[in-house]
Amino acid sequence: MKNFAVLTLTILFTLAFAAAASAQGPAGGRIAVIDTLVFRDEKAGITKYVNALKAVNAEFAPVQTELQTLGTRIQTLDKEMTAMRDAQQKGTPVDARAFEAKRDEYDRLLRDYKFKEEDAKVRYERRFSAVTTPLNQAIGNALNEYGKQKGYSIIFDISRDTAGLIVSIPDEKIDITKDFIAFFNAKP
Repeated sequence: MKNFAVLTLTILFTLAFAAAASAQGPAGGRIAVIDTLVFRDEKAGITKYVNALKAVNAEFAPVQTELQTLGTRIQTLDKEMTAMRDAQQKGTPVDARAFEAKRDEYDRLLRDYKFKEEDAKVRYERRFSAVTTPLNQAIGNALNEYGKQKGYSIIFDISRDTAGLIVSIPDEKIDITKDFIAFFNAKP
């Protein structure tokens, strides 16, 4: 199995270097790399994508604020209960009903927080997908169009390189990220 992985990597790199070498000539297909994570960058990214992310985040800002408020109240109750336990251990009498009331409120708020957090996460992911899926398709189509116009046969997305196959890009000319973003942002 290990030999197969090494053989696969060797073939991949051989093909990549062979294609890179042929990138110099007009007859061969060219290779480029792109970093799609830059698409989200507010200053250098794709304007439509950045605006879509901002709109979804703004839509969920009230939920985020509500969760932060709940979290703060939960932390406060936890500190108050800890202080009451510490005082009791030092011999100071503590009102058992007050402690139980705090613990009940703490448990209730914690359940509410977990439920609201999970609900918000599901709704956010659903909304994010609804907003970005058509945009991602448009970006993919534009990338295909861009690749054809510029004569690229392969475009590697280095942000998706979780296995570390593309360790470094020695030639900055093959990084088309900025050029593609300018190309996409110029589209109506």
